[in-house]
Amino acid sequence: MDELVKSRYQYWLEHINESEVNALNNMIDTEIENSFYKELSFGTGGIRGKMGLGTAKINGYVIQRATQGLANYLKKYYSSNNKVIIGYDTRNHSKEYAEISSRVLKSNGFNVFLFKEALPTPCVSFAVRELKAACGIVITASHNPAEYNGYKVYNQNGCQITTEAAALVYDEIKKLDYFDTYKSCKYTYVCDEVYQKYMDAVEKEQILPIQNKDVSIVYTPLNGTGLKPVTDILNRMGFANIHIVKEQEMPDGNFPTCKKPNPEEYEALNLGIDYAKRTHSDLVLATDPDCDRLSIAIRMDKDFQILSANELGCLLLDYICQNIKNVHKPVFIKTIVTTDLAELIAKKYNVSTINTLTGFKFIGEQIDVLKKQKREKDFIFGFEESCGFLKGTYVRDKDATVAAMLVCEMYAYYKSKDVSLIDRLNQLYEEFGYCLNVQHSLTFDGAKGQAKIEKIMDGVRYVLQRLGNSTIVLKKDYLHGIDGLPKSNVIKVFLDDKNSIIFRPSGTEPKIKIYFSIISKDEQSALDIKEKLYFSIISFINLLD
Repeated sequence: MDELVKSRYQYWLEHINESEVNALNNMIDTEIENSFYKELSFGTGGIRGKMGLGTAKINGYVIQRATQGLANYLKKYYSSNNKVIIGYDTRNHSKEYAEISSRVLKSNGFNVFLFKEALPTPCVSFAVRELKAACGIVITASHNPAEYNGYKVYNQNGCQITTEAAALVYDEIKKLDYFDTYKSCKYTYVCDEVYQKYMDAVEKEQILPIQNKDVSIVYTPLNGTGLKPVTDILNRMGFANIHIVKEQEMPDGNFPTCKKPNPEEYEALNLGIDYAKRTHSDLVLATDPDCDRLSIAIRMDKDFQILSANELGCLLLDYICQNIKNVHKPVFIKTIVTTDLAELIAKKYNVSTINTLTGFKFIGEQIDVLKKQKREKDFIFGFEESCGFLKGTYVRDKDATVAAMLVCEMYAYYKSKDVSLIDRLNQLYEEFGYCLNVQHSLTFDGAKGQAKIEKIMDGVRYVLQRLGNSTIVLKKDYLHGIDGLPKSNVIKVFLDDKNSIIFRPSGTEPKIKIYFSIISKDEQSALDIKEKLYFSIISFINLLD
């Protein structure tokens, strides 16, 4: 076992309570290594990891240390504003970690406003802006499995903190011990009026009056925070025929009926689709635990079809572009891994497109750029391929509540014209060509996994020249900060058959993500091309061992 791992392990044994000591003593060497091989870094997405004891896990000590580092950063750079908003999702220990964060900040003299119940992540972004706070904290691991939790920070604009700010916060964190003590405190809660104002802001993003309020909808919050806001907004719009998936209705951090509460995973919609078949419903909506991601399934005769985020995003963009009015120079924002079809749709309607790095925080930053240019109202829509959507500038993050509202409105609109969403999607493919955008994730856990991910990225960067019968004609290495974007460990390779692939390590999980963008005559030929390319990538990775 590494000497640094041994040292960290021993230090924790000397400072934690008796039950925690017993837990550490029962660890085998591999478990000790995976718990102490590193300290969780703090980036633009904050910190995220599996819960458990150790410097490489999420626990109360890690949360406490991160909050003290954030407090020191705020005192240095935002001394004129001592207001902080704290929220949390429905995961195990989320409320506890939120209270720990409140206690640390109160002990540092901050004016802390804690949400009194678990609410969506976008509510924190909204509250930061509404209450003019210096920053916001939300305890969440978004769509990760039950064993994960995390700590996310918004700046004064309600946007995730920048790379530069995250680095400064992390510098402060690294100076600190894990085991400082803090006095208990009384909490000031965020008033209910803030939630109502958030809902009012969402409602204002409605585009057209609802055409068919009798649409039958199944909704699952996946045991997360979405139940209250999503049902609220649908009720405001007049949709009364809503069926909630009972097994996934109430908050439950164990997510007992859904191993991966991630709308990107089609399995997360299985129970909702079963409900829809029994209730003869038209539409299935699913939101992740912190209600910032949305996925849908729509009835196709006797079965249901799940739309990818790229498909849904293109449909929403097309619907919005058709119906926007009084926008001087409309702007659409997407990430570089999001389908190129969206840019073609925007161009048709004379809407300009801004491409950003992966992560909705970069879309939020671009909205702020538009605001500084006094063009905030020109932003009409933004989305990313990982089920994140936003219309409006009331928050600076993706929001599944507004997305759910727009989907139901759009569905009702097309239903009134006897057109299904699949019909409209096929019309777009006929006009622009079939575009297949698929993501594969490869997971590599622990210390060895991290080294493997780095080895793969180096292999793609310096060694990879061909994939099967396709030659790589261009590599864009965003690590060097190209196309006016910040530096990021992302590589996009362009093939001689006009297809492209992006390689990107996840910032929040032990994964490397691979994004395929395939253009072909139809879906089957595109799938065949993708499978051959994926096989070639796996073969290349195996050769790196």
